[in-house]
Amino acid sequence: PNVGFKDCDAALFVGAFPRGPGMERGDLLQQNAEIFRVQGKALDKAGKGKDTRVLVVGNPANTNCLITQTHAKSIPRENFTAMTRLDHNRGLAQLANKLNVRTNDIENFAIWGNHSATQFPDVSHAIVGGEKISKLVNQDGLVNDFIPVVQQRGAAIIKARGASSAASAAAACLDGLKDWHLSTFNSWTSAAVCSKGDYGITEGLFYSYPVIFSDKQWSVVQDLPIDEFARERMDVTHKELLEERD
Repeated sequence: PNVGFKDCDAALFVGAFPRGPGMERGDLLQQNAEIFRVQGKALDKAGKGKDTRVLVVGNPANTNCLITQTHAKSIPRENFTAMTRLDHNRGLAQLANKLNVRTNDIENFAIWGNHSATQFPDVSHAIVGGEKISKLVNQDGLVNDFIPVVQQRGAAIIKARGASSAASAAAACLDGLKDWHLSTFNSWTSAAVCSKGDYGITEGLFYSYPVIFSDKQWSVVQDLPIDEFARERMDVTHKELLEERD
């Protein structure tokens, strides 16, 4: 890895130890902890410090990103993200299909939390054509259809195809890098970034937020009203990330 990471501008961790039959999530976390510890130390020595940006895709992506960042102290923690752009893209596709619009027509959609089945796909701030999507789609449809479909989309693809959605993940990875380097021009996207305590999330966790990229930096969208429905779901995925970390 020291050779591979030599003076790299971007490090993409697209793979991880896969979960096998009968393997508990804790076992998976332990296996990956060692892998990403070694990779983080190598990146720390061979990367370009503040000029290297790191995107973790391999699952459990948020916690793998935390482990990597912990062992690569020469790189600012703001230069690490775990990918929830795939979930973001899936959510946009589901909404566009329901509303018969293009994905580019939808603004202010976000994924909160973990890249797992506890993630919270949030449409409460989303708009299309100047109208709030929450007014266009009934609440029952959001709770019982849209949210679980996005949460479980990866598992559904594996069940249908017998393989993961590698092409979609690769496209989302490229989308995320493009946003990071070229800006989102004040438009929202989703990325798991190192929490600074925003929205009550424990500092240091890699938690997906609505973010804006500009000048190769990200910023969390601030001062959004969070209702009880959203808070409950944000707390569930927050709790899972704390359990993974600990």
